[in-house]
Amino acid sequence: MDSSKKRLLQRVIRRIPARMLRTTLEKWGRLTAPQRQSLDFTQPKLALTEKLVAIFEENGWTVKHITELEMTHVIDNPSLGIWNAYQLLEPEDDVHFVELTQFKEQFKAHLREVVKPVSVKIKKHSDEAIWIRIAWGDHFSEPNHFKPAYVVHHLQTPYVFITGLNLKKKKLLCQALVLATRYQAIKDANLHGRNLDALRDVLMRQYQQVVILFLIILTLFTGFLVGINSPALTDVRIDREQSQLAAARVHMASEAFGCGALPELQSAVYKLETKFKDNANKSMMECEEPFRCFVKFSSSNLLESFRHCASSGIASTPVTPLLSSILQKGRNHFVITDNGP
Repeated sequence: MDSSKKRLLQRVIRRIPARMLRTTLEKWGRLTAPQRQSLDFTQPKLALTEKLVAIFEENGWTVKHITELEMTHVIDNPSLGIWNAYQLLEPEDDVHFVELTQFKEQFKAHLREVVKPVSVKIKKHSDEAIWIRIAWGDHFSEPNHFKPAYVVHHLQTPYVFITGLNLKKKKLLCQALVLATRYQAIKDANLHGRNLDALRDVLMRQYQQVVILFLIILTLFTGFLVGINSPALTDVRIDREQSQLAAARVHMASEAFGCGALPELQSAVYKLETKFKDNANKSMMECEEPFRCFVKFSSSNLLESFRHCASSGIASTPVTPLLSSILQKGRNHFVITDNGP
């Protein structure tokens, strides 16, 4: 094994947490039973790495096998990078008849026609998602397996998710995707994040969008009981009014964000490009350049945080379209001008 392959293997193993290494190697499925038994997972990571390097050299395994191991780990842990969502546009008549074999042949053929050399590996996951690993090269160098791009696409859907893409290769990749999927165009969906499942749920509407009636009734009933059990000096009408207001907040929060589990988006970005409006400051109003501001919301579960703020009264209701548009429009990056988002 030459030094480049050895460094690549060491890098891949280093990226896999020690607690996951055994499971990842089992899913990879290349090691024989005696080879698995020879590995002592209680050893330091460095010793395990050297042992695996020796096994690779003994078996004469190539870059292909190393990238398979990396791909196994990335598929199980997609939050290692930032994913960017794209939407395919203008489907052709036969778009629903595209099969995996046809997609793989056309995608690889187009990329290899315009980029030489390039390494492409395609694998279908258990959830029907197609995972694509691409290592780019050029006329002067071999494919760089240290900086691959990953693409995830569900056939029969117009959505594609990409991470690790070099901007110089973006046009070439988009052309290959459009041709292989039988669409005519592709655009940035303005939806980005580490949680791939959350991005897919937002775009494919795989979350509970309707307001559950019994939740509202339960809120009203709970408020009524609070009024009954309050001390005699408490005005029942005040309690009833507060219960109704609380129920109204829950209702409006549910209308904006639904009632079930929400996709775990972690951020939303708003870029403001609006004219300054203040009659007391004529000089600023006469400025032709828009006022620019960058606002970012972050949370481990941003949509759940927004819903809680609205239903608890921390934020005003009804929910502003600037927040509810995240789910309604399927995006978390907005540019706000005088004409709106």
